[in-house]
Amino acid sequence: MRCLLPIVLPFVAVALCIAQAPAQTQQGPKEIHSFELNAIDKSVDPCTDFFQYACGNWMKQNPIPSDQSSWGRFDELFQNNQFILRDILEKAGTGLNRDANTQKIGDFYASCMDESAIEKKGLTALKPQLDKIAALKNKSELPVFLADMHKNGFRSFFEFGSQPDFKNAQIVIAETDQAGLGLPERDYYFKDDPKSKELREKYVQHVTNMFVLAGDSKEKAAAKAKAVMALETALAKASMDITSRRDPQKVYHKMTVKELAALSPSFDWNRYIKGVPAPQFDALNVAVPEFVKGFNGVIESTSLDDIKAYLQWHTIHYSHQLLPKKFVDENFDFYGKTLTGQAEIQPRWKRCVNLVDGDLGEALGKAYVDVAFPPAAKERMLDMVHNLEKALNSDIKDLPWMTETTKKQALIKLDAIANKIGYPDKWRDYSSVTIDRNDLIGNDTRATAFEVHRQLQKIGKPTDKTEWGMTPPTVNAYYNPLENNINFPAGILQPPFFDMKADEAINYGGIGAVIGHEATHGFDDEGRQFNAEGNLKDWWTEADAKAFEQNAQCFVDEYGNFSPIDDVKLNGKLTLGENTADNGGLRIALMALNDAMKNTKTEQGYTPGQRVFLGFAQVWCENVRPEAARMYAQVDPHSPGRFRVNGVLSNMPEFQKAYGCKQGQPMVRVPQCRVW
Repeated sequence: MRCLLPIVLPFVAVALCIAQAPAQTQQGPKEIHSFELNAIDKSVDPCTDFFQYACGNWMKQNPIPSDQSSWGRFDELFQNNQFILRDILEKAGTGLNRDANTQKIGDFYASCMDESAIEKKGLTALKPQLDKIAALKNKSELPVFLADMHKNGFRSFFEFGSQPDFKNAQIVIAETDQAGLGLPERDYYFKDDPKSKELREKYVQHVTNMFVLAGDSKEKAAAKAKAVMALETALAKASMDITSRRDPQKVYHKMTVKELAALSPSFDWNRYIKGVPAPQFDALNVAVPEFVKGFNGVIESTSLDDIKAYLQWHTIHYSHQLLPKKFVDENFDFYGKTLTGQAEIQPRWKRCVNLVDGDLGEALGKAYVDVAFPPAAKERMLDMVHNLEKALNSDIKDLPWMTETTKKQALIKLDAIANKIGYPDKWRDYSSVTIDRNDLIGNDTRATAFEVHRQLQKIGKPTDKTEWGMTPPTVNAYYNPLENNINFPAGILQPPFFDMKADEAINYGGIGAVIGHEATHGFDDEGRQFNAEGNLKDWWTEADAKAFEQNAQCFVDEYGNFSPIDDVKLNGKLTLGENTADNGGLRIALMALNDAMKNTKTEQGYTPGQRVFLGFAQVWCENVRPEAARMYAQVDPHSPGRFRVNGVLSNMPEFQKAYGCKQGQPMVRVPQCRVW
């Protein structure tokens, strides 16, 4: 899928990690263990650097594959899932008696793998879209044109979609938000350091190269790329920065369509909304009003030819993976090699697996669940979730810094959290999506249009809290504050996170900490602003809110001093929610395990307490390329693995007791940070 037009707010996507896609040397799934004894580097003092102690030998034994920007245990699991999905898709592409979903996923995958057909078609499949851009005669045609562009998944200028109303989360409303940039984040357009300037130059050259591949002369391509950069810079200037966007109060501005139109009089929003088309509505959330004003300024001040160049670029850019190899390679050269340091592109089959998962995720996911996630695993997970929730309940009751008034509301919210494990109760119906074995771009366009339409039709209807925001094979998890639920796809409920064969200490250090992490998101700096019903409503006393902020500042200061590469520091405010969840999550998992630990014997030379911390740390073992480390520090709300481990454990007296760490050693932080 080129993009999902419906908006996913940054604070909603409080997921566990950013999963990277894995390596090409392995030929099939391998057995992954939740606890790797040979991963431990015993030459390292666990009280000096526990990440290095727990993962040192793993890091030596697992160099980053050439087709990756980083490699960690998430990636091992992600790769295993990809092998399973490839087997499903290859089998789905053959046979005479295939059901509808099997035909769709099998033929979609086959159309993606048919490189010769893609090479023959060239840009032919994009020609109708590019011709429409060329035919634009004046700016007044833009609303209808962008509506058509957006409903087919081509992302440009802004986003328009649906989501629950922040102040009445039981109902879905329309929303528009900032978008339209080719670089990862708005600050990439303005930083003055040499590396940032060099990156912008390389980006302009990349855009130039793509225009040349599409048939422009070098001179014309360079001029168009310069125009694209100028237009995107203007949009970036009007955009809200990534850290500010974490505050839900800053991205909620409910307005009528008339009020929206007043922000950008040069763009006819009524014609756009009618063209998408969206159901009739009275009000919508304008996430960033200043961006709408800036967008209006761009439309007024930019020539039609330069706007056309921008639209052409985004059409080609968002379709690159569906085009001939020369476009794919050029895209990889910038977004892979330059941005993340990745040496080689992934093999085509992996890219095609990812495409099918993105476009027909629940059709593919249903087949995955049948293979990889037995009912017994779901039952055991539910037991662990309930144990973690009981522990969080006790933790809230015993908090020394929170008053009884706020505790009462916190417990009401905790009790209302819904748990979704593995996969949806009701599978998505793709019967209206036509998939042609010989039409890759058409398949992607139709699947994208189906999803855009499905999302827009939610406007004005009750929020469906049973729906999932991730596909079943996804190696990730998330908490949704607007629905007050935690979600664990089947893809992450595998070793090293969750192992039906592992002892409780390892499982609670792995998936237990993940469960605690997601539940704690309901009470981090963003999640705490939503009540039990998912509404943006202040349920804190003034004194408790102040105490929370004081305790959270400790995490901002701690992680803001971590440096993943050279002189680059982590953004303590950007990563605050994830760091709060990491610290609270493991603490809650340890509390939940206390009774079980009393009856658990020492294994492989490690006590139950030590194994909990090893199970937690080894989930985050990873190697990262310098380029990727630099990028993640700017755009990723999660801290790197080393700091997720050492940052959390240095705050835990339980860890120091388990390993005999003394005051003054690096793994004993002073002062120790704690919120939950």
